[in-house]
Amino acid sequence: MGPERTLVVVRPGALTLVEDEGRQGHAHLAVPRSGALDRGALAEANRLVGNEAGRPGLETTLTGVALRATAAVVVAVTGAPAPVTVDGRTVAMAEQVAVGAGSVLAVGAARTGLRSYVAVDGGIALEPVLGSCSTDVLSGLGPPPLRAGDVLPLGAPHGVLATQATGRIPDRGRPSGPLLLSVRPGPRDDWFTAAALTTLVSRPYLVGRHSNRIALRLEGPTLRRAVNTELPSEGLVLGSVQVPADGQPLVFLADHPTTGGYPVIAVVDHMDVDGCAQVRPGDEVRFRWAAPTTETAAGPARPTRYGAAP
Repeated sequence: MGPERTLVVVRPGALTLVEDEGRQGHAHLAVPRSGALDRGALAEANRLVGNEAGRPGLETTLTGVALRATAAVVVAVTGAPAPVTVDGRTVAMAEQVAVGAGSVLAVGAARTGLRSYVAVDGGIALEPVLGSCSTDVLSGLGPPPLRAGDVLPLGAPHGVLATQATGRIPDRGRPSGPLLLSVRPGPRDDWFTAAALTTLVSRPYLVGRHSNRIALRLEGPTLRRAVNTELPSEGLVLGSVQVPADGQPLVFLADHPTTGGYPVIAVVDHMDVDGCAQVRPGDEVRFRWAAPTTETAAGPARPTRYGAAP
């Protein structure tokens, strides 16, 4: 019988979390969905090492992580481009990498983007909480952020590795230009002036320094309301663009609250939300309507409401 399959944390980095596909279906209990912010990057890392898409992996933030394997494992690192080494020897990202027993896998600081993902054959084998091993920074559910000396147990590998060239995703670092987010009108778009709706999709916003896994907080032109009464708390979904009293929009991400009392002007298309994981404070974000607009005799073009026929 070989050595126990574990990873020992040598250097935890600024914020390294265990993440999978999240706790979907518990919003009625006020439990956020959580899960990897860049879902595509984690899924690709899992595919490369032969895991099912939802197996738990590691999400690093900016400064990477270093891990010592107690048994031979196969790993893959995806997401934000960063230097990756095994015992000081440079290895490639987005490829299968063999790590021998006692060797150290090190992921360095992201060159662009913000979050890199580490998957290991067999996945990280922690006890699920409400069906997920994800760390939720809002509710505190799931394992705490990694610390030096932590030991992460691993599951049994499937023994079948993916063909590396099949379905490989492109570089998931910061975009060369602004991050473009397609949106549809939210449930409270009528609480805002026509000028605010135009501003949302015609002016740039910058990522604020208080952004985190809960929300991408943006700084830019104020979005003014047409309705100034209080709004009772109502449900929120991933990608909701909420506008607090200061008029500065924020985009809710994986650890978002399940309800909120500020109006939601728009909702980011599901496939665009992953890009929010890779922008840094000061990066530019622009919104665009996902649905066609129509000119009417009554006035300027307005977007089609989410879920309505065009």
